[in-house]
Amino acid sequence: MRVRFHGKLTKGWVLGPTDDLPARTLPVMRAVSPVRFFDAELLELARWISTRYVTPMAEVLGALSPPRVASEERTEDARVVATDPVVGAVVDSTVWRGYTDGPRLSEAIVARDGAFVVRPAPEDEQMLAVEGVRVCLAGGRRAIVIVPEASPRPATVTALEGAFGERVVVFAGGDARTRYRTWLRILVGDADIVVGTRPAVFAPVSSLGLIWVARESHPAHREERAPYHHVRDVALRRASIAGAVAVLAAACPSTEAASLGLPTVVSTTKRWPKVEVVRPGPEGRAPRLVRALGQVRRAFVFSPLPGAGVAQVCRSCGAAAACAICGGMLRASGGEIRCVVCEAPGRCATCGSTTFAVRRGGAERVEAWASRAAPVPVRRATEPRLPSADGEVLVGGADAVRDLGVAGLDLVAILDADLAARRPGLTARERALAIWMEAVGWARPAGSAIVQTEHPGDPGVQALVRGTPDRFYQRERERRAAAGFPVGSAVFRVIGTDVLEETLDEHRPITSLVSSLGGRTVCLLALEPDRVPAFGEAMRRLATTGVVERVEAEPHL
Repeated sequence: MRVRFHGKLTKGWVLGPTDDLPARTLPVMRAVSPVRFFDAELLELARWISTRYVTPMAEVLGALSPPRVASEERTEDARVVATDPVVGAVVDSTVWRGYTDGPRLSEAIVARDGAFVVRPAPEDEQMLAVEGVRVCLAGGRRAIVIVPEASPRPATVTALEGAFGERVVVFAGGDARTRYRTWLRILVGDADIVVGTRPAVFAPVSSLGLIWVARESHPAHREERAPYHHVRDVALRRASIAGAVAVLAAACPSTEAASLGLPTVVSTTKRWPKVEVVRPGPEGRAPRLVRALGQVRRAFVFSPLPGAGVAQVCRSCGAAAACAICGGMLRASGGEIRCVVCEAPGRCATCGSTTFAVRRGGAERVEAWASRAAPVPVRRATEPRLPSADGEVLVGGADAVRDLGVAGLDLVAILDADLAARRPGLTARERALAIWMEAVGWARPAGSAIVQTEHPGDPGVQALVRGTPDRFYQRERERRAAAGFPVGSAVFRVIGTDVLEETLDEHRPITSLVSSLGGRTVCLLALEPDRVPAFGEAMRRLATTGVVERVEAEPHL
């Protein structure tokens, strides 16, 4: 609906009847749409999100559906009642018998109760999602499957479409009209299975029985705009409200997921490639890797650094290399040197020279030396794909590691593993390990992997060798607790006036870091989860007085 507020027509939603009427109310100017945008379950979820992430309710309600396209609506959309899902055949859940707690998960989906963490063997990732959905449909319920990326088309989406055909609706990508049209189809019950990216967690699916979060540890599952929610937490909450089962699936689940105390479904037998650890060679050219590349047909070399090297010093004046415009780092790529921040042509910030001494290294250099070692073509991955079946070695970074299905590669190599420990951010090591494990999984069922590192005892490297991150999680929990941001705490960044720090101390944060930016006070704090509701109410009150300008939940650390 629309209400005239301070002279402007403002969008609002009808939440239901109330006896708590203020002394002055504004008249509704007009109804915007006959479509019901949320039911009682989604409204309960929205209230929880508003409280948990300290976000205005209007922001949350606006996130529940894509932008409205009026011409896509029909009068009957307001009246139609979603049909019951089509019940499938009785399922023989033998696929789960090779997994600890697998039969328990299958039974829970039928009973519509519980939440699980699933660590699939690399070749089972898509199959387990399909079987979970199959059990759900057989019980007469619908399913939501959430993937972190829409392009290229994830193998999980392809597998679901192959198994269930027109019962699947893909809610990912497209223009505003296409997204709203798809959302309306879901609303009226045209789909038994909705598969999509982050917004799919809010899909208006009735008779919901399963929410399956694929590649749960992927950073794209965290919303970068208000309400700053994480799909993992919203999926768990929505499943609890709807009487459904939530599954958090990944080769390497996040430390947060692993610390929830949920039953973990893993293969009863070790199904992981042999992983060999070697010392790095110049530009990643370890002798053992060079020999191995000489015997492969299909391989993937993970090189996290793009380009051909990084400028170190100016050859003219000897000053440390830095961009003359923004002071950023200068990288050699494609035969030229450019700033990695502003992309301006490389000029010395001190004398303006364009000649630099470059420390060689990166994907371009790896492509060059690997081409001399391998008997098949070597190419840098310009888009996510698997090496050609005719024989090929691909060189790529994190963007090349996607949900591409069973690869069956001869070799996967991880270069510059030690960079993960030097990257900023509390979760940098965990993100690196998740990518490594997905990439190394491409060597199943008969290939092997080589990891180059100066620190073979590093917990992340050892997790990669063993194929299980359990010990890594323990070290991560200890490290984050020591840093003041223990796993499971609620983290917020608050911007306001100079009295903000004193006000926040009243909420007894686990950690509170204070800085200033542009004359404003910036506080980064971690709270016990049970303190968040009171903290949120206080932030809303302080926002009306101007003390608080902005609250951001779960910022990247």
